[in-house]
Amino acid sequence: MAIEVDVAVLGGGPGGYTAAIRAAQQGKRTAIIEMDKLGGTCLHKGCIPSKSLLRSADVYATLLKAHTYGISVAENAFSVDFGRVQDRKEQAVDQLYRGLQSLMAKHGITIINGKGRIIGPSIFSPRSGTVAVELADGEMESVVSKHLIVATGSRPRQIPGLEADGRFILTSDDALQLESLPASIIIVGGGVIGVEWASLLNDFGVEVTIVEAGDRILATEDDDVSREMARLLRKRGVKLLTSVSLRPDTYATKNASFTISATSAEGDIELQASCMLVSVGRIPNTEGLGLENTDIRTDANGFIVTNSFYQTSERHIYAIGDVIGGVQLAHAAAHEGLAAVDHLNGGKPEAAAAHLIPRCVYSRPETSSVGWTERQAREKGIDVKVAKMPFQAIGKAIVAGETDGFVKVIADHDTNDIVGVHIIGLHATDLIAEASLAQLLDATPWEVGQSIHPHPTLSEALGEAMLALDGASTAF
Repeated sequence: MAIEVDVAVLGGGPGGYTAAIRAAQQGKRTAIIEMDKLGGTCLHKGCIPSKSLLRSADVYATLLKAHTYGISVAENAFSVDFGRVQDRKEQAVDQLYRGLQSLMAKHGITIINGKGRIIGPSIFSPRSGTVAVELADGEMESVVSKHLIVATGSRPRQIPGLEADGRFILTSDDALQLESLPASIIIVGGGVIGVEWASLLNDFGVEVTIVEAGDRILATEDDDVSREMARLLRKRGVKLLTSVSLRPDTYATKNASFTISATSAEGDIELQASCMLVSVGRIPNTEGLGLENTDIRTDANGFIVTNSFYQTSERHIYAIGDVIGGVQLAHAAAHEGLAAVDHLNGGKPEAAAAHLIPRCVYSRPETSSVGWTERQAREKGIDVKVAKMPFQAIGKAIVAGETDGFVKVIADHDTNDIVGVHIIGLHATDLIAEASLAQLLDATPWEVGQSIHPHPTLSEALGEAMLALDGASTAF
């Protein structure tokens, strides 16, 4: 007998489980169909485990400079026990996983473990959208719903000729399962994932080279932030190769390392390392999903096409998160899940503009941003005014011993609207929330600057940057 619910969610990541909770809160009988573990990529292969490793790396980096804080620690008194680093990561993931399971039980959400496939009109329903689920024991179950939300996420993109083998060529999934640290690594791609792994491994003492086909790392971030991150990574010993493309046909392994050639404007480059991490984006998990049994459309890259309410061409079927492309971030997927459920329940939610979704990089130092970059704003014809507040002028940064970076604020000279905020420095990812709220409330720079920021805190940098737009900062 089929399982009948009001809302079925195919995929139990941040977008999926958030949507399920909201549906349950609104009195809907709700089920999640998940082929792996509840929590998805974010909890098990992305956000949480990687941030745990980054924290351990940060602690180690701090110990190496303990003498600058007046703390004497012999160099041979501490070392990286990578096995325990990984154990700590697993403990964090497990704690959150158990909490998520309890949350599902609290809201009465049915969890069905198995691989789901959407089927067309059948004896269960006159329209497409029923999900046939292959359970772990090989048995089949059918889930019939009034509304279906597809939230199947994405997976790492691979480079033809450089497919991951788990030893020499790694995806970010593979890297999270490393049993020991490599002596050296080439990271292909200087985006968010590439920069985070470069920072992490460099802090652990690994020789790191980033190979980026574009002309700069963090290409989606403001030019000033990108340049500052490149400068700081180079200062730490990370080798950056931009405008360089690998030649997969030259890849060869020998003993415990590999070699590969790359092409640059100056000619060919020969590279060698213990392993390679490929971080060149992600592709949607739509294969085997049964989309061919529906009228759901996908774009040229395989992402599901939706309207502003996250409805697909089949209006009772919604899609959210990485599987629709756009901003591939956990908090973006969660927001989309809330909007989709509110819409199917008769509401008219406003979709968040992509540029107003906060973006974060959890490297050392961190970066964060919301809104347009200065280049984007100028390309849109906005007459901008720009101010920067260096953390060197902020007392809390000085006493923390972390004065690299700045807060950059961009505003419209004519309307005085905040156009964008870009931060690189200590705890940048925590500071961006205030800027995001300011843009949501359509606050002016003066209003943010007039808000009293406690002293000494890093938040003063944002307030002072806002005041600096009109020459009113008293800090720099």
